[in-house]
Amino acid sequence: MRKKKHQFSCPIGGALDVFAGRWKPEILWHLGDGPIRFNQLQRSIGDVSQKMLTQQLRELERDGLVKRTQYPEIPPRVEYDRTQLAKSLVPIFDRLEKWNDTHGAAIIKAQQKYDRKQK
Repeated sequence: MRKKKHQFSCPIGGALDVFAGRWKPEILWHLGDGPIRFNQLQRSIGDVSQKMLTQQLRELERDGLVKRTQYPEIPPRVEYDRTQLAKSLVPIFDRLEKWNDTHGAAIIKAQQKYDRKQK
């Protein structure tokens, strides 16, 4: 059964739905160095569970951002890599990284101020 796509009320909602979220940006970032095996990817990310990583990789594969290659070997070997479509996100990720470098400290300060008020 195919999942019905949400209709977004803003022009960037559809794009963010494809690559935003808790783990997708990190997955795509770690795939930037080339093909990687599942366990290597999980170790690189750290806190992600096997179930969640599998789910996120499947969604990225479904959306055309990740290519899964299974090799006919024993033991089986599977590698994940970014597609050309995912590589087109590199300038966006670079801008987000620069934005974070510029504004990350201000965000943390605002969060701390907010959290103090909530106590």
